[in-house]
Amino acid sequence: MNKLLCAILILALSACATVKKIESGDNLVGERLSVTLDGAWNRLDFPSIKPAQIWTMEGVTIDEFLIYSGIHDGQVMHPEGPIGGKQRNFAFHSAMQTEEIVSMFEGVLCRDNSTFKLLKLEPYQFGGKKGFRFEYERIRKVDNVQLRGVGFGAVDRGELFAMIYDAPRLTFFPRYQSKVEAIARTAVIKAS
Repeated sequence: MNKLLCAILILALSACATVKKIESGDNLVGERLSVTLDGAWNRLDFPSIKPAQIWTMEGVTIDEFLIYSGIHDGQVMHPEGPIGGKQRNFAFHSAMQTEEIVSMFEGVLCRDNSTFKLLKLEPYQFGGKKGFRFEYERIRKVDNVQLRGVGFGAVDRGELFAMIYDAPRLTFFPRYQSKVEAIARTAVIKAS
């Protein structure tokens, strides 16, 4: 049953998704976030992922790199669920503390009843701003795959900028973690 549900989900997502190759070099994500890539990524666009951009190396069912650029106070994160069912919405508020922002991401990542375990949360210079870095584990509900993830974020002028990457913990996460960490180090949050 889980495999059937997963196949239906993949078909539904791919039916309304477009794929664009993101080339090496400097790339602007949104209006104020700039990152430098060493190697190409694939960007998927489909309605239910807004306001994030989703990038992947292996395909969205294997690895996801969510990039949020300039999320405004009160903006809902991923207001439409991937299958269209009623799900709890999570909104960013500029007065949130770091722990509350990470909890918001936990809620977004676990709207399908996946499990989440925060492993580490620490201060981190992200985009040239005082920010945070966190690591987590997640067990995806639909197929029980154990994922490992890393996230980075900062709030500047009341807007949230963040990157979250996760992939299966044994093979794919270690394969691409250093690339993701390198991209986070190149992030620049530009003045508006």
